[in-house]
Order: sequence, then C-alpha cells, then structure tokens
Amino acid sequence: MAEQRSGEAIAPSSRLTLLLDTNVVLDVILARSPWDAEAVLLLDTIARGRASGWIASHALTTVYYIVEREKGRSAAVTAVGDLLQLVGVVPLDTADFQRALAMGLGDYEDAVQAAACLRIGADFLVTRNARDFKGAPVEPRSAGEVIAFLAGSESE
Repeated sequence: MAEQRSGEAIAPSSRLTLLLDTNVVLDVILARSPWDAEAVLLLDTIARGRASGWIASHALTTVYYIVEREKGRSAAVTAVGDLLQLVGVVPLDTADFQRALAMGLGDYEDAVQAAACLRIGADFLVTRNARDFKGAPVEPRSAGEVIAFLAGSESE
C-alpha cells in the first residue's frame, strides 16, 4: 500500500479496486445464505490477485463485534486476522467523516463506507444493499455483479 498522509487519497493499483461493505464480509464469515456463495467467490477472486480488496477501518470493529456475539471471541479473532491477511484497511480521518456527513445519505454508516470508497478511488463498493447508496458518489455493485464484470473483462 502506498504511504499516506492524513487527508490524502491512497494511490489505487492497476487492478480493480473494491471496497467491501460490512454485510459482504459478514456473509462470508457467518455463512449467511443465500448471499455467502457469491461473496466467497469474490473473496477468492481477491485472494488470487484479480482485484484489490479493501475494508473501511471502522468496519473492522463491527465485524469483530458481530462475529464475537454470534460465534465467540476465538472465532472473531480468527475472522479479523484472516480478513487482515486478505484485504487492505482504508484509514479514515476527520475529513472523511465530515465528507460522509455532507453526503446526506439516510444512514451515516453507509455514508462513511462511501467516503472510504472515495478515499481509495474504488471502482466499486461491493454490497448487497445497493439501494442504501442511492445518491452517493460511488458505484455500488453486488458480489455477483463484480464477478460477472471480471469474467466479462477476461473474455475481452
């Protein structure tokens, strides 16, 4: 990851850059059907280097909390540790949280996810709730849509 000073954007890689919404990560970790199948394929795609995966820093604590509540502390530690081996973490600062407030989305946490996308210049925000990002300056896509997009770019 490129070195970054507070408030500066992180330089994107030449691969597709994806910000993973918390729900997509939890679908995999908690095996939440029917969404987990496509989310697992997407994480596998990231693991194979076909795309660059990111998670917003604030989402890590949410993932830990929910996994710990549902599966226990050991599972939460393992899940977050494994996640950190697979994806980058988008550091957020005051400007990002202010940007999120100015977006005027119905849910502030969704706006912070959108601000994280902008921070890294993500191509897509991968979520299963695209409607939550209506009006946000990001491209929300489902895991399945991103997999199809990548498959289409292979055949070109």
